[in-house]
Amino acid sequence: MQVFGAVRALLAADGPRGVTFAAVARASGLSGPSLVQRHGSREGLLRAALAAGWEALEAGTLAAVAAAPPGPRGAAQLLKTLGAEAGELSVLASGLVDKALRRRAAGWRAGVEAALAERLGGNRQEAAEAAALLFLAWQGRLHWQEAGGGGFRLKSAAQRLAGPPPEPAAQDRPT
Repeated sequence: MQVFGAVRALLAADGPRGVTFAAVARASGLSGPSLVQRHGSREGLLRAALAAGWEALEAGTLAAVAAAPPGPRGAAQLLKTLGAEAGELSVLASGLVDKALRRRAAGWRAGVEAALAERLGGNRQEAAEAAALLFLAWQGRLHWQEAGGGGFRLKSAAQRLAGPPPEPAAQDRPT
């Protein structure tokens, strides 16, 4: 919805203080009284806009998971695809003071980590730990890249966390 996109753009540009009914009305073309009538309060408008953002991110994540191939390369591809929404992720994270949005964020993170673990393989516990580390490294990279922290390549990190490829079976080895 155009209104919610305008709210999230204002959040990204000016933080929560920049989101007023007047500013959203200017950005969306709707009247301030219509927005008040529809959402009741500024907090209600913010909550609805952030919930709509999480809904869009969840749908995009499902598509990215479906498109990412198995293996470390697929894990890196998944995070790169999700990273295209890095600005949106930062905006959505700004709403984590709301308990419902915090639960939604936790569920999204758990889903992403499960998809990473599936691609990294190995035993279940090690894959889950590697996925959590890769997720955190990716998030750190997203937050610090504006300050010059290019750091590492996701594909290389995913390969290191996945460990060495399995040894071929004896009958598959060259003699």
